[in-house]
Amino acid sequence: MSETPPHGGPTRSPIRTYLGWLASLLALGIALTGIANSAPSFWGIPSIGPFRSEYIRPLIVFLAVVIILIRFPVSDVFASRFKSFARIAWIADVAIFVAAIWVFWSYHSVAMALFDGLFMLNISHPIIALTGCSIFLILCWRVWGAPLTICGIVVIVYFYTGQNWPWILKTAPVEFIDSAEDLWFNLNDGVLGNLMGILIFTVLPFVLLGVTLQQTGGGESLIKIAFKLTRNLRGGPAHAAIAASGLFGTVTGGSVTNVVATGVITIPIIKRRGFDPAFAGGIEANASSAGQIMPPIMGAAALVMSDLTGISYLTIIVAAIIPALAYYSSLFVAVVFEARRLGMEAVPDMDPEMEVVGQDYLNLVMVFIPIIIVVTTLVMGFSAAGAGMMALFTLIPLSFLNPSIRKQPWLILQALSRGGETFAQLMMAIGVVGIIVAILGATGLPNDFAQVINDLAGESLFGVLLIAAAASLMLAMGVPTVPAYLSIILIMGPSFENLGLSTLVAHLFVLYYGVASSIVPPVAVAAYAAATIAEAPPLKTAVYALRLGMVKFLVPFAFAYYPVLLLVEESGVSFDLADFLSAIIRLIFVIYLVSSATLAFDRMHLRWWEIALRLILAICILHISVTLHWSAFLAGIILVTWHHARAKAKLIEG
Repeated sequence: MSETPPHGGPTRSPIRTYLGWLASLLALGIALTGIANSAPSFWGIPSIGPFRSEYIRPLIVFLAVVIILIRFPVSDVFASRFKSFARIAWIADVAIFVAAIWVFWSYHSVAMALFDGLFMLNISHPIIALTGCSIFLILCWRVWGAPLTICGIVVIVYFYTGQNWPWILKTAPVEFIDSAEDLWFNLNDGVLGNLMGILIFTVLPFVLLGVTLQQTGGGESLIKIAFKLTRNLRGGPAHAAIAASGLFGTVTGGSVTNVVATGVITIPIIKRRGFDPAFAGGIEANASSAGQIMPPIMGAAALVMSDLTGISYLTIIVAAIIPALAYYSSLFVAVVFEARRLGMEAVPDMDPEMEVVGQDYLNLVMVFIPIIIVVTTLVMGFSAAGAGMMALFTLIPLSFLNPSIRKQPWLILQALSRGGETFAQLMMAIGVVGIIVAILGATGLPNDFAQVINDLAGESLFGVLLIAAAASLMLAMGVPTVPAYLSIILIMGPSFENLGLSTLVAHLFVLYYGVASSIVPPVAVAAYAAATIAEAPPLKTAVYALRLGMVKFLVPFAFAYYPVLLLVEESGVSFDLADFLSAIIRLIFVIYLVSSATLAFDRMHLRWWEIALRLILAICILHISVTLHWSAFLAGIILVTWHHARAKAKLIEG
């Protein structure tokens, strides 16, 4: 449920080995503490948590910092860049460790004092706040690279120098002592505020669920059965990859994580079927990244969205059904066109590696039962965290259906520990997002930014959506989905509100583009991960992924203009069957037109003007004008019919 960070760990040594064991134990501690914190009461067993935020937040975050220091030591950077200081580079790690004890204990002390009454900050507290922010920035850089870290640094500089910036960026001077509360000691909007609380209470159970599912072998069995079910289709393994990656991705979350988990199995077989390696990587990158928008679990971002908006998680799941099905349908259609282009026919024979045995069907139980539990418990009124915990409690005993787990039951603890480490990595990114959130809230910049956007776009919904889409893609490049989504919605949210767009539509729009960023060059992280497995040129794979995923960029505009597609009243409109049928019929045709155009093939090769005309008609079909969209629909039908007639005539001729 989180992305895989782009940087690897250092060479092992005996000390590193012992520290690695310590990191695994601490990660298991995070997992078990999180389980105790989020587990609901059931069958008469009382719940232990939730624990008080003054205790749980600094404790979990401190453990995460120690884990990251061990797995991604800062000393490695000093040792590699400053050879003369290699022997004493470890001092940097020790300094960060000591500083972490200081800042998190200070947070706990001040939080307890504020709980009991008033507390007066002094000159030491802004130093504590900046030290804490620096720890997050350094460790986020070590785990996730430069993009998000640079954003955090720029925002902090802006916070303290805003009175000298031009235009709408100009802010009132900040009192140095008061800044400590904005950044660190604000229990709601600070770095350890509500966002970190949502992550610990709601997201952690699903991270543990996803990682444990990977350990059980259910994902591999799901892929094998998907291959068996799709063997009579032209695209065969490519269709199987789409189905399996989507279902597996809805539980496990992050784009790169899913590509690596499923792509190592699917991509080589897609290549052997005769597809271009870059196409194989592109289709897997799309299918895996879109797991985060596939109900019923979706990913960490949907959980955060529920807490931020106050909209029930079940409502968000229902709202996401049609957009997700539309997108995955476009991938299926794209594979059909590519298979036609290559002259492929169905090959009923199974690849020897994909032979399905009885154990695979048992393993499949471990995939679907937790998903059913999540949906059922949500309908019963459980919180999202409670639903995730119930699914995890169900999956752990089910995992013993796997002979490997029965022989080595400690693999479950190993999976929980790995989940704790995954969560620790995500926390470093959310810590930097917390800095951005705290400063945006203190300066009021999003409201000023919204005014400028509205001045530029006027009353044009399309203009604001276009700006939001571009900003989302830029801000999300190379950044995990959750922090990308949070950063964008906090900046763009007021702009959406000014135009009367419903909260649900606005948040889903931003989430879609945050997910889409993982296939957009030049920082197409999911596509590059797939390219490595496919042994294909990274940029070519990214371009293929972009072409195949083009519908992902249109679907958010479709449900922004036609909220009825989201099926729920929280979309801002009441459900109307006639409006729904009108929108869905046109959306299906748009998928057909765009998928064929991006692959330049339908029944035969498309000429450049046919490609351009199909794309233009697709956009017009989604236009709000009834006259325009039905005229474009009719023109599209005529164009496709003419194309099919030409293809049939050409086939008869020769």
